[in-house]
Amino acid sequence: MTAESLALLIAATLNAGTVVALASLGLLINERAGVLNLGAEGMMLVAAIAGYAACVHTGSDLVGFVAAAGAGALLAAAFGVLVIWLGTNQYATGLALSLFGAGLSAFVGITYTQLRLPERVNHAIPYLSDLPFVGPAFFRHHPLVYITILLAIGLTWFLLRSRAGLVLRAVGESPESAHALGYAVRPIRLLAVCVGGALCGVAGAYISLVYTPLWVEGMVAGKGWIALALTTFATWRPLRVLLGAYLFGGVTMLQFQLQGQGVQVPSQLLTMLPYLATIVVLVLISRNPTWIRINMPASLGKPFHPGA
Repeated sequence: MTAESLALLIAATLNAGTVVALASLGLLINERAGVLNLGAEGMMLVAAIAGYAACVHTGSDLVGFVAAAGAGALLAAAFGVLVIWLGTNQYATGLALSLFGAGLSAFVGITYTQLRLPERVNHAIPYLSDLPFVGPAFFRHHPLVYITILLAIGLTWFLLRSRAGLVLRAVGESPESAHALGYAVRPIRLLAVCVGGALCGVAGAYISLVYTPLWVEGMVAGKGWIALALTTFATWRPLRVLLGAYLFGGVTMLQFQLQGQGVQVPSQLLTMLPYLATIVVLVLISRNPTWIRINMPASLGKPFHPGA
């Protein structure tokens, strides 16, 4: 592998990993508050078409990302009301949200399959992007790639060092104790769910506006489920989420690298590599359930009733 092809592989890894990292960080916020949302795939699909449609009609990527974040937050809010206030089963409601999002995005997106986005903006950082090797590898990315890294660092500080982060963790660990101390458990959980949904929405828009700038039905292609698995793999730690996302991105891009070099392996096998790697990692970490149990929020997936 030449230095140029290695630089391109690194750049593609960061690009692909950003999608999963954004969604996983959103789901991590949900789960730290004790809410398990299996609807990430559906939220990302709806957000992808919402962001794409907004960008097509306005010509602005920023408007597209804002629309996608709003769509993700809105679906997450509906999910939150159902599971937090009405007491529906979190697993069933999340799966229903995923199916609903897939169907809604396919219906709304019919008219947008033939439409194209306006001309793309070059986001290369002046001077740094011209450096040999490191320029194409690290300094020619969309700003969201760098924002995602800063978000993971900031979220680590928030959860471990800030008072609000401590309250969020307390709600996820023991909502009864947090309620006894006077904290509004249900509104806090709903806010966490909406923030997580907004991040999943941004991840969906990143796919349709940056990663593959077009709209195709089902284009999220399981990345929402990968993001769910990644939170467990990372044991609910933001920086580990980032590492796992780039690992997934690297495996995803490696398949294209191997295909481009003419490796005599069936293309279907190469396509399944990222998902196979995810399954292998989950199997390996599941061999030590005590380690997962220690790190997992104690009230994850459990309903809370203030009057009980």
